[in-house]
Amino acid sequence: MYNVKTFNAIAQEGLDEFHADYQLNQTDDADAFLIRSVDLHGYDFPKNLKAIVRCGAGFNNIPLDVATENGTAVFNTPGSNANAVKELVVAMLIIASRNLFSAAQYAAQNSGADISTRTEREKTQFNGTELTGKTLAVIGVGHVGARVATAAGALGMHVIGYDPYLSANDAWHIPTTTKRAATLEEALVNADYVSVHVPKNSETTNMISTKEIALMPKGTVLLNFARGGIVDNHAVVEALDAGHLKRYMTDFGEPEILNRKDVLVTPHIGGSTLQAEANGAVQGADTIMTFLETGNVMHSVNLPSLEVPFVGKYRLTIMHQNIPNMVGQIATLLAGADVNIESMSNAARDKVAYSIIDTNNEFDFDDVVEKLEAIDAVYRVRLLKK
Repeated sequence: MYNVKTFNAIAQEGLDEFHADYQLNQTDDADAFLIRSVDLHGYDFPKNLKAIVRCGAGFNNIPLDVATENGTAVFNTPGSNANAVKELVVAMLIIASRNLFSAAQYAAQNSGADISTRTEREKTQFNGTELTGKTLAVIGVGHVGARVATAAGALGMHVIGYDPYLSANDAWHIPTTTKRAATLEEALVNADYVSVHVPKNSETTNMISTKEIALMPKGTVLLNFARGGIVDNHAVVEALDAGHLKRYMTDFGEPEILNRKDVLVTPHIGGSTLQAEANGAVQGADTIMTFLETGNVMHSVNLPSLEVPFVGKYRLTIMHQNIPNMVGQIATLLAGADVNIESMSNAARDKVAYSIIDTNNEFDFDDVVEKLEAIDAVYRVRLLKK
């Protein structure tokens, strides 16, 4: 029996995924956490905790170093809210191009017998432009960016994409009509609209700042519905004040950009749809069950991806440091315990590695696990039975 502890309001569709071998919220000493936005920094992780799954793409609310030291695999659910974010970005493109908010505010504040006449006379101040024929630069063409590129192309826009870290799998989803830029500068120099869709990390913090905004043509509309901090708000305010940027639209409010007519801020609602929450919960539950039952890893943010068919009766999974001779130590120890290895796979991600070993013969399970755990560089050992 596995125990899962949930935080926040997890969609019922996800909770319903768990089969009879799982108990929900019966103990704090859980095998897995299923979370959304709860901040786990400073949280005392139980040693038994094997997995944390974040229902959503972001994971900055999880202390990865602490989780790794505890032998806890951390996962997210990329793509589960991609359509929701895409639809919001498309809405913002239309709002920006047609001055919809200003026009609606004008209409709400005007009334009287002559309203029709005055409206006909004054509505030209809200004249917008059509998106057809305009150029959209999509910075980051992964799960969300590829969908934005597809939707913008369907609206008749010219789309140019830039993503130096594009994976082979993500590349399949980019429409063939999207021009691929070799550099960020190439993507920005002719853009009427720029939409940012990259993850937040040390390399992308302030990725769009003074230099990058200066590359954009005067009158560009900038959108950030990825993560706060990717766009430098101070640089945005300077560009807006100078009349270089026409408008900034974002899902991440900070004091310096609030209460401006040329900035539209939404309260982090990009992935907040009933469908996206259900998608994330279902994907999160399936991720927990796959990892706990098979040891296979996909969409982890602190472990390498490693999916191996379960070919033996027994499986050892070992989370350890990525240092020389670890595989050799493991294999030697198993040979000394008369474990006949049917299959052995290993992968590494930065400073962390992960090994999966399948065997058909029985052995002193407790003794082998204890000896493997005694290796200084090992974080966690698990024994699984088919």
